[in-house]
Amino acid sequence: MIELILHVANDYIQANKAIIGLVILAFLFTGFFMERFPAAVVAVLGACMFLFLGIIDSDGLFSVFSNTAPITIAAMFILSGALLRTGTIDAIAGFIIARARKHPKLAVVEMFLGAFVASAFMNNTPVVLVLIPIIIRLSRATGISSKKLLIPLSFVCILGGTTTLIGTSTNLIVDAVARDTGMTGFGIFEITPYGLVAAVAGMIMMALFSSWLLPSGQVSGEFASNDESAFLTELTVRNRSEANGKRIADVPVFRRAGIKVTAVSRNSNYIRHDLEHFVLEPGDRVAVQLDLAELISLRESQDFKIGIIRSGDVGPLGEELVEATVAPSHPSIGNRLFDIPFLSQLNVRILGMTRFRNLPRSDLTNARIHAADRLLVTGSSEDIARMYENPNLFGVGQTKIRAFRRDRAPIAIGALVAVVVLAALNVIPLAVAAILAVGAILLARCIDAEEAWGSIDGNVLVLIFGMLAVGLGLQQAGSVDLIVNVLTPYLRDIPPWGLVFAIYILSVIMTEIVTNNAVAIIITPIAIALGQDLGVDPRPLVIAVMFAASASFATPIGYQTNTLVYAAGNYRFTDFFKAGIPLTIGVGLATCLAISFWV
Repeated sequence: MIELILHVANDYIQANKAIIGLVILAFLFTGFFMERFPAAVVAVLGACMFLFLGIIDSDGLFSVFSNTAPITIAAMFILSGALLRTGTIDAIAGFIIARARKHPKLAVVEMFLGAFVASAFMNNTPVVLVLIPIIIRLSRATGISSKKLLIPLSFVCILGGTTTLIGTSTNLIVDAVARDTGMTGFGIFEITPYGLVAAVAGMIMMALFSSWLLPSGQVSGEFASNDESAFLTELTVRNRSEANGKRIADVPVFRRAGIKVTAVSRNSNYIRHDLEHFVLEPGDRVAVQLDLAELISLRESQDFKIGIIRSGDVGPLGEELVEATVAPSHPSIGNRLFDIPFLSQLNVRILGMTRFRNLPRSDLTNARIHAADRLLVTGSSEDIARMYENPNLFGVGQTKIRAFRRDRAPIAIGALVAVVVLAALNVIPLAVAAILAVGAILLARCIDAEEAWGSIDGNVLVLIFGMLAVGLGLQQAGSVDLIVNVLTPYLRDIPPWGLVFAIYILSVIMTEIVTNNAVAIIITPIAIALGQDLGVDPRPLVIAVMFAASASFATPIGYQTNTLVYAAGNYRFTDFFKAGIPLTIGVGLATCLAISFWV
């Protein structure tokens, strides 16, 4: 009896699998829209449904793992992580912040231009994440509302990502799906002309509408100030330091983004004003505020002694590096940090301290201890072990932040350039070039292995693999052919340029509702099949999908960078709608006209 039921059920599924595939697709889109589960989970469940119903078999399911797009995307994530680890992005930001002091308005333009270019060659999500606090500082320096800059930052990075094949994972996925159907793959710069047209249109629309459609005011919350994450430290000029005889403004370390000189101590006299022109001498103690990564990076400096020490000399590096928080019951609260007992009892060095939103204006030595002050301490393994036993300190543990490896920045940059050049000249496939570049930066220790794997966004890869399985299920079920057969009679008399507009509009609407990578995988085979059925070159239709699937401007949920600035800027959902609709229309019109004219 059970066998009969299974046989009848299997016959029914095989007879109606095209309709069943569309029903599963509808459930997927509903799941994406409702956001009850992460998008990756919804995609995996969709793949499981096709597998459970027998529309795809296990061999078909595992065949999606041979697709080169996810591997290439993972490699590009690692290359992006190497650029961050080597301080490349931080150095660019520092240059722009320095420019803002002399040319504030121009610095904003340079910041957006830098973000645009960076997003064309590395994943734009970390670009936005790194630039959010810099944009906020830049807004204060220029007097421009940060709320008028953060949404445009996301939009600029989206536009930048569409200008090359490697600029966004969506482009790589569309290219991979197109290759699977037998189309010739895209060159790394093949879509660049259309991307530049879209970018110009987007910049014009933002210039015309952003100033009065976006809200005013500065952001509040965790992104509003760096004070809560900034550390106070003390740099003592060494006798043979290259900083000797130089003005503070001319010392490279003090020109980096996020480093602020607050005072200089010489012979117990403090100077707090006109510090840029102060000429340094051996023994001068420079009080600075900086972030934790920068502080840890300075440990290896040959020009300065970092922090304060009373007993012995652990050297700049020590054996261990930990953070510790001062307990409210600590007997030294209200005293100078230099007088804290463990500093004289243990052979350790205090590299810096941080305090929520209220760093002291004095130097590190004379800073008064408050409850919940967090200290960065280095020393021998034995002495650090004794800190763990100190009842007046809690939360003692190794810091998760790593120092910048600036000396390896040329290697990381060179690896990325090599990927672009080798792929552009068709010397080797893009995926092979990316994997070789990852091997090179790991060998050169631009980034450690665990950091490299941690820089990969697992949710993105799982989503892509899941949707590739769903796409395969729709093709094997005949759902794609069913959609094409239904649409073909209505589109037969439409000229090729009209078909480009139709595919673009369908894709951009779906992108605002569900995730862009899912849209790319679903719409691309439909666009190719439509073009072939109507006797139209499918290549311009595929390019239209590439751009439309990334053109998520009207909601904060369609693209990751929008979600980041949505949280950072305390925006309302409608802020994206008001600013994004004109941009969506302008960019879409320009992109479709460019594709129709050139292809």
